[in-house]
Amino acid sequence: MEVLYLLVPLALALIILIVVILIWAVRSGQYDDLEGPAHRILMDDDAPHDCASPTASDPKDEENSNQPGPP
Repeated sequence: MEVLYLLVPLALALIILIVVILIWAVRSGQYDDLEGPAHRILMDDDAPHDCASPTASDPKDEENSNQPGPP
């Protein structure tokens, strides 16, 4: 029965801590848009990237193009 003198204040402190964290999360906007990120991943409009495009330049090619070739 004496353990209740420790457990009741400890439980109340834990409840207060949880309520403070919940209030902080609501005020900081953590729960503003719960469905937006789920819908955004489905509506991906990015163009595919082509690694073998002719406009892509290789840094090694640029280094070698500045060097004089054999005579």
